Amino acid sequence: MKTLSKTTLAIAAIAVISFIWVSAGTHRSPQTGCGCGASLFASTALAADAFSATPLPAVTVPVPRLVDLGAGRCIPCKMMAPILEGLKKEYAGRMQVDFIDVWENPDAGKKYAIKMIPTQIFFDAKGKELFRHEGFFAKEDILAKWKELGIDFSAKKGAL
Repeated sequence: MKTLSKTTLAIAAIAVISFIWVSAGTHRSPQTGCGCGASLFASTALAADAFSATPLPAVTVPVPRLVDLGAGRCIPCKMMAPILEGLKKEYAGRMQVDFIDVWENPDAGKKYAIKMIPTQIFFDAKGKELFRHEGFFAKEDILAKWKELGIDFSAKKGAL
């Protein structure tokens, strides 16, 4: 009996799993209403390539998040921009920092129920809102607020 390569075995396993998956009714082709737009053959080919290429990426750990809602032409928002960029770089991997321009994306203002710009919203790693501030917020004040909320970014990189 011939010895099969790992790639051949992987493709065969994916084909069997895909067949079972489709037969079970958990996936429908684009012709029957599935929105994914992928055919069984394309899914199998992509999965086989992914399997034989590189290892899976490391699982990312959720981190606290700071969302600043403002606008590119707002003076206090412009003053916040270098602070946010600095926080984003200095605490990469330990804090997520996002800026949303509510003049370009007015639905975000509604989603976050903001009253004025800039508004900073502090979220824990699970996405729960912890605090919000309206107006300019200095870096030292942001870090002090995180510490007050129980998250100390002044500690060494591995120790939150």
